[in-house]
Amino acid sequence: MHRRLLAGAVALTTAALAITVASPAQAESPPPIVALTGPELAASWTAPLSTVGRYIVDADGDRFKLESANWDGAQGHWSGSGDKNDPANHNSGMSSDIPMGLDRAPMATLMSDFHGLGINSIRLSYSNEMLGMTAPVSDAAVAANPQLRGKTPLQVFDAVVEALTADGFAVILNDHTTTSRWCCGTNDGNERWNSSQTTEKWISDWVMLTERYADNPRVVGMDLRNEVRRDILNDANWGWGDDHDLYQAYQRAGVAIQQANPDVLVIMEGLNWQGIPLDGLYHDRPHLKPVANLSNALPNTNKLVYAAHIYAYTGPQHTGATGLGETHDARYRDLSKSELAAEVTKAAAFVNTAGQHYTAPVWFSEFGIGHAADTGALDKAWWTNFTDILIANDSDFAAWPLVAQADAAGNFADGYALLAYKPDGTKLSIADDWRYPQWVKLVNANGKTGAVASAPRWNMIGSGSFADSQSSLRMLQAGDWSPGQWKGTCPDTQRLQGVARGTNRALCTDVGGIATANPRVQSGQGNITNDWASGYDKLQCNPGEVAVGYSLGTGGGTKAAMWNLVCATSTTALPASQGRLIWFDKGDNRPAGGGSTASDWAPGSYKGQCKDTEYIAGVAYTYRWNHGGVPDALLCKPLS
Repeated sequence: MHRRLLAGAVALTTAALAITVASPAQAESPPPIVALTGPELAASWTAPLSTVGRYIVDADGDRFKLESANWDGAQGHWSGSGDKNDPANHNSGMSSDIPMGLDRAPMATLMSDFHGLGINSIRLSYSNEMLGMTAPVSDAAVAANPQLRGKTPLQVFDAVVEALTADGFAVILNDHTTTSRWCCGTNDGNERWNSSQTTEKWISDWVMLTERYADNPRVVGMDLRNEVRRDILNDANWGWGDDHDLYQAYQRAGVAIQQANPDVLVIMEGLNWQGIPLDGLYHDRPHLKPVANLSNALPNTNKLVYAAHIYAYTGPQHTGATGLGETHDARYRDLSKSELAAEVTKAAAFVNTAGQHYTAPVWFSEFGIGHAADTGALDKAWWTNFTDILIANDSDFAAWPLVAQADAAGNFADGYALLAYKPDGTKLSIADDWRYPQWVKLVNANGKTGAVASAPRWNMIGSGSFADSQSSLRMLQAGDWSPGQWKGTCPDTQRLQGVARGTNRALCTDVGGIATANPRVQSGQGNITNDWASGYDKLQCNPGEVAVGYSLGTGGGTKAAMWNLVCATSTTALPASQGRLIWFDKGDNRPAGGGSTASDWAPGSYKGQCKDTEYIAGVAYTYRWNHGGVPDALLCKPLS
């Protein structure tokens, strides 16, 4: 959770006070939550989960809306100073590197109380450090669950996963931190996936967890990293190809996870923060905005979900800090409902737009408010406004956090929590505070249900950084099929549909339902019998084949020059046709009304794209006229 970066006193400014925000309407008596028992929840959906357009669906093709909460603790709560074993040095209560509440309530009670909140899924956070801990947890840490005594934190984590899934919950694992401590201090070692560890270690941990729970289909997803942000010296980026490139890291981890278990969802949260939080210097909260022009293409295309976090005290360009690190930018709570809705759309919800290369479900995997501390008019209005936006957008969501400790007087250690337990096990709940009417409204809201109609998928490959972009497991298994060159391949269920000029960006699709087999590399012109681009060099697939990938030069005078074409046999008979030639050496040539034409998959470059009823059979290029061998034209042939 991206809580306040640096604590400090803060007063509402005159400008903030001047903002007129309607007080949230409080229902006198909210209707009861439609809660399912464990057996009822288990019977209501079938694993594994997949995606269709903007929706997550179960194995029967029915909408499965993630109505979730975050069960945290296994990522650690130590604040980074003082004795790690001293509760006074923990952010919101001793977590002992295991999910919160196991010291206060038996597992069966926790499961029942979770059901009572109306949720169907759990985002279960962990730290990479926790995975390697070998010392057993203290008896006090599992006092209410003596069956867990003597277990390591990872073994306790296993038991929690088993209990949740046995009770029907969908579980999504979340790599929250590297070191087992609370975020977010300055340079705390948890800023990026490869802070305090290597990218290789991070990926190997994901593969280990994927394999560990592969036999439990209700472990439905892997949430790759929480709130990637700046450290003292550097920002993470989206697509630069260096060791701070979150896009490439996600791509590598996603492919590795799908190789270990093709059934799980892969969840990618955007950039949480870039820049230096000082007035006059660049700073921004990008969220998913970079996805508009650079989205991921996993081998199993129906498993990608994007995620974002929205809190009242943060803002589109506000860290959420008070004092040091605070700027004069608006916080989300300062925005009117319409302004907040516009920001949510710009930051993340636009990814739900149908028919684009980035189209995917968006999971608002963290949001929340303090029931005791955040009781001002702006905070209360934000809670109503944001939950209403989730309802209006029919968005998947996960409240932060699910469980906290409470003292004997009933004070929550973390006032954002939905549930808290006193030392004697007495339960305290959101049902007893001002947030409850909106929570009930959210979990009881009507939305899309039942079967979700299939829809064509569009994906882009290539990032401009010339790091390979291979989404084909078949071609990954083929080894280095174009040594020294950039290689881009579509997912095995898709074909190449568009190519950019002068950069390594391309568009893939499954529209038309053409399945392929036996991909091969076409490296010369010996198979061309018809000179369809006179005077130009050409790479062409054989009759009955469609283009599914290609390679480009990477340096000097050959950078972005055509090198090889990857062709695969269509398992559906294709008509004999000479096709048609489209040129894009002097401007975009994309079909009106074609797929993903409302989004730019190669900003700043000319693009050629065949019609949705066609496929790419060849690419023409030349080194004359200083063209440098980059693609100039496509040979488009009809699918039927």
